[in-house]
Amino acid sequence: MGLADARAMHPQIEAIEADPAADARMLAGLADWCDRYTPLVALDGRDGRFLDITVCGRRFGGEEALAGDLLSRLAGHGFDARAGLAGTPGAAWAMARHRAGADGKAVILAPGGEAEALRPLPVAALRLDAETVIRLESVGLRRIGALMEVPRAPLARRFGRRLLERLDQAMGRLDEPISPRLALPALSAERRLAEPVTQAEELEHLAESLCRTLKERLEERGKGARSLELALFRTDGEVHRIAVGLSRPIRDPALVRRLFRERLTQGGPDAGCGYELVRLSVLTAAPFEGLQSGFDGRQDEEDLAGLIDRIHARLGPGVVLRPVTIASHLPERAVRHVPFDLAAPAQAEAGGQPRPVRLFSRPEPIEAMAEIPEGPPLMFRWRHALYRVSSAEGPERLAPEWWREEGARTRDYYRVEDSAGRRFWLYRQGLYSEPGAMPRWFLHGLFA
Repeated sequence: MGLADARAMHPQIEAIEADPAADARMLAGLADWCDRYTPLVALDGRDGRFLDITVCGRRFGGEEALAGDLLSRLAGHGFDARAGLAGTPGAAWAMARHRAGADGKAVILAPGGEAEALRPLPVAALRLDAETVIRLESVGLRRIGALMEVPRAPLARRFGRRLLERLDQAMGRLDEPISPRLALPALSAERRLAEPVTQAEELEHLAESLCRTLKERLEERGKGARSLELALFRTDGEVHRIAVGLSRPIRDPALVRRLFRERLTQGGPDAGCGYELVRLSVLTAAPFEGLQSGFDGRQDEEDLAGLIDRIHARLGPGVVLRPVTIASHLPERAVRHVPFDLAAPAQAEAGGQPRPVRLFSRPEPIEAMAEIPEGPPLMFRWRHALYRVSSAEGPERLAPEWWREEGARTRDYYRVEDSAGRRFWLYRQGLYSEPGAMPRWFLHGLFA
């Protein structure tokens, strides 16, 4: 009824403006909260959630105990919820929305009992659109049991194949996978706490303990963690997720503890009244190769990787970059920097002549005197200083990337050394034999 009529009948009624965005945020948070029962949580419209609890009931003493715990906790948070358990998503949806009552108990179907339970329910329990429901009711097909008695071919011709698909999905004759809102982790371990914890040090200890459990499973697979997530379930239903990316696969519990210490102590989440459930998940894993300390510098590589992981944990991913080689004719384009916490892309094989230790991002113009037509420079001026060349090697000719720059000119590179022993990497852009424009000289890098 209208608000004015409602207030005439109940003057004490309180009207609050609808806030769909806030409702969506609340329902998203509710889906996060349901993650304590199963990682496979899917959205169902604006007011429903699908939970795939296959083999999850054993942690709670059975599926009935799981459903009872879920409904009682939701009631404690102020939600009026209905739940249905069945062997198919369609049957569970029908039980929750058309058979469950307000007694706080879930409707649980025994395996194979879908047909008998669905017979007395209205056709809307098959998740059909409103137009199809109206058309079915107009010809007297108001119950699912009536649909089961009608030949399938006439139903498909008159009401479409979607009707039969929904019926077969609810009965279990046609598979219906659900799409979880979050990616399923490779591995996970959790700890349910008898008393809520609030201190960051306690959470660090729990993360280390859970990592020991995951370490055994990672060792069995010969893998290490490349990204980890620590999920913290607060007593009031809020869920905090802390993810860390790693520059290399690891499975050392002490290192994992140090990484999460950075996130928990530097502007960490508000523990409120405490966390009652802590879960550590391996989001992505990669083959793990143990490194033996020795004289080859591998220990230094491990120390560097650990430092980079701590920087990422404190400042966020993508802060530290590493160079990788890519296929390009031009040296300044043959190197790209990518974040350390991302998997390294396929690198181009290094070829040609040695490259300088320091390569300028932009070649710097110089004035050079050289033998014509293709001789090395005899002297050159760079940054107002004159350098006399005592020896030179080259040229190394690099063709232009004509598909990227129209009118690009050939480069001839020379490795030269001046009278003081300094070594430079120069190139001549263009040829003296080309008509029109004179060649230009550039300094591109410095050798050690």
